[in-house]
Amino acid sequence: MNELLQKIVTSTAKEGIDTGHSIDKQTPRRLRWLSLPSEWRDDIRCVFGRDPAARNVLEVLTTYPGIHAILVHRLSHRLWLSGFHYVARFLSYLTRFWTNIDIHPGAVIGRRFFIDHGAGVVIGETAVVGDDVTLYHGVTLGGTSWHQGRRHPYLGNGVLIGAGAKILGAITLGDNVRVGANSVVVDNIPANQTAVGMPARIVQTKVGGEMNPNKIDLDHHRIPDVVGQVIACLMERIEVLENKAAISAQSTHRCTSCEALTICETSLEES
Repeated sequence: MNELLQKIVTSTAKEGIDTGHSIDKQTPRRLRWLSLPSEWRDDIRCVFGRDPAARNVLEVLTTYPGIHAILVHRLSHRLWLSGFHYVARFLSYLTRFWTNIDIHPGAVIGRRFFIDHGAGVVIGETAVVGDDVTLYHGVTLGGTSWHQGRRHPYLGNGVLIGAGAKILGAITLGDNVRVGANSVVVDNIPANQTAVGMPARIVQTKVGGEMNPNKIDLDHHRIPDVVGQVIACLMERIEVLENKAAISAQSTHRCTSCEALTICETSLEES
């Protein structure tokens, strides 16, 4: 496990993803546990900047399954790093039973992580999630390999994943990437891009300066209709071709009365 975590940190650093927000095996055990309360506090506070329905801390702590899942994951992740693998997995299993959110205790998750609604979210063992990331219900950060090692996605800071989206394989989503609902992402997405579709394609560039005051982009509904644009383009093309065909038909001279036929008929009568 030590080698796996070291590979995660090394490879993410090479690809420009900052994992300094996350604890690792090299961090002294005491420091890992000392940072737990501050991470819990950040996770709770960030809800008020991303969910207008959140009214007070008591409500968030008692009725938000996404908060329950991440708070327990912070604990189970530290147990996992400390070598208590079975205890960490069993705690993760109980959390899934209670919240319907499945987060492997080996997953590395940054600060101020928020899962809205939460139902059906799955995060795999080697997934790495940056700071200020938001997931909606039905999101999967899944693997595509039977082999150990890197097989789950890396998400940069400020990433937002729409409901039902699937991020599959050892791919990288850069900072501030938005993924539309029900999209399936199987390739790397550069920073500040919006991707939609199945498989997902980049359809829009997001300027970093347009982020809201909380630095979290929740405008995930403002994405172009790619299929609609293609159909509109095809319809426009068909109309142009039909107009050209009509003009061509009008300009072509068609003989309504054949002089040759008249000559032939006259010749036959004379004979």
